[in-house]
Amino acid sequence: MRTLQVDLGERSYPIHIGERLIDRRDLFEEKIRGRQVAIVANETVAPLYLEQLRQALSGYAVTSIILPDGEKHKNWQTLQLIFDALLEARHDRNTMIIALGGGVIGDMAGYAAASYQRGVDFIQVPTTLLSQVDSSVGGKTGINHPLGKNMIGAFYQPRAVIIDTSTLATLPARELSAGLAEVIKYGLICDEEFIGWLELNVDRLRALDPVALTEAIHRSCAAKARVVNADERESGVRAILNLGHTFGHAIETHMGYGVWLHGEAVAAGTVMALEMSSRLGWIQQAERDRAIRLLQRAALPVSPPAEMQPGDFLQHMAVDKKVLDGKLRLVLLRGMGEAVVTGDFPRDVLEATLNANYGAMTEQMGA
Repeated sequence: MRTLQVDLGERSYPIHIGERLIDRRDLFEEKIRGRQVAIVANETVAPLYLEQLRQALSGYAVTSIILPDGEKHKNWQTLQLIFDALLEARHDRNTMIIALGGGVIGDMAGYAAASYQRGVDFIQVPTTLLSQVDSSVGGKTGINHPLGKNMIGAFYQPRAVIIDTSTLATLPARELSAGLAEVIKYGLICDEEFIGWLELNVDRLRALDPVALTEAIHRSCAAKARVVNADERESGVRAILNLGHTFGHAIETHMGYGVWLHGEAVAAGTVMALEMSSRLGWIQQAERDRAIRLLQRAALPVSPPAEMQPGDFLQHMAVDKKVLDGKLRLVLLRGMGEAVVTGDFPRDVLEATLNANYGAMTEQMGA
């Protein structure tokens, strides 16, 4: 097991990474204050890992809360199911909520923990690569709104993040690739050396090599922890973690939540951010193409949906959380491994980026 620390004073917490950590009662027990535990999972994950976790927590009063699976259910109606179960089982302020699942479960269980009786403890047990390297770390919780993704929520830190890498064995290949989009993001925004490592090891990651997976998860979590330590509530540098997300969230919202996986939309959005950075002269075309090839090798889409028009992007991007005083800000690259958040770009460059023929560009590059 490898352990990192997110250093946020009294809200600091460990990130444990290793195989079969769901069985490690001690990792949970040291964070549970009372005798009540509520495990939140979904219909896909519960049959795989819920009983295993319940066995590890034998002796506690455990409430299982099973939610429908999918991004389209990340809403007020589904969130209410968590509150219903907590109240019906009379959970008190010493209860521990455990999020067992991917990013949707982590975000909703975390938001429920932030809200129930004005705040109770929770632990993240992420079971997808995307949630292991991104959404489980940093305390962002929330739900979607029909007009915008993740627009309702709270910053609320977990008591621990317990990453059991053996859960990736049951992850569909498409979901694994979606997680690799976020892994690649860390190299692009703050660790150029990591890009080189990923180029050498992306095939091992797709083949679920345990050593490569542990290293990629560790490096990704370490990068995110450094950024969160510096800017917990995204008032500055933390926004660089959203490379590709403004374009990507527009894709998710327009196409319907769950049609494109989050990582797939982020991958296509990252290509758009790379293209815009290239058009601004901040990175070279060869650097843009290098990143696109890595995304292609991870079996990710590198073109936005053909049916989306520039106006569709602009409409959805106007609701992005990085908009301040009506001004759109984007995460772009000033170099490989060097991301910036900026609203200082010519409008015609953004329009040219939205109008670019990504299909022809990436087809010419080849896989």
